[in-house]
Amino acid sequence: MIKVQPKIQKPPLVLHLPPSAKMTSDEFFDFCRLNRDLRIERTAEGDIIIMPPAGGETGARNAELTMQVRLWAKKDGSGVAFDSSTGFDLPNGATRSPDAAWVERSRLAPLSSERKRKFLPLCPDFVVELRSPSDSLSALQDKMEEYRANGARLGWLIDPDQRRVYVYRPGAEVERLDNPTELAGDPVLPGFVLDLADVWEVEI
Repeated sequence: MIKVQPKIQKPPLVLHLPPSAKMTSDEFFDFCRLNRDLRIERTAEGDIIIMPPAGGETGARNAELTMQVRLWAKKDGSGVAFDSSTGFDLPNGATRSPDAAWVERSRLAPLSSERKRKFLPLCPDFVVELRSPSDSLSALQDKMEEYRANGARLGWLIDPDQRRVYVYRPGAEVERLDNPTELAGDPVLPGFVLDLADVWEVEI
């Protein structure tokens, strides 16, 4: 009897480029458009990160997260929610795509229509990263620190397998929550409460 081993999700592929090959924001946007089937990020040093597609459970969890943030944002009206396909050009030169994000409308208003069609030149006010089986926890923690250093006012790193959440706020120690049932976004997201029940117990 032949045993079929389950496929293990591969870690991201990192391409190291020489400084002379570093792309501008518009060039990197065009590069991503030419490779639209890939999810691509860029570090502050100019390295290209190609991430594998999400597995079924992670995709369902991410859809749940995005839906909850989006529904609150539409009702609140003070900002815009974004999904994991949105690129943000951070002040330090990195281009990142958090699993969910939210930006105040007052920060989006000065951007031209053309600029809004490309990667947004700012760090979101609120970011969420959802750990998948292929993600290194330390790499995600570094990413959350990068968001915070570039202006994020609230960040949640959600680890479904451990049922653990790390909360990032400017000027405060990282808070670890074990098996929380909900997360409150106040004061950055006034009145928003993320219900984690459908994140922990996602069924596909």
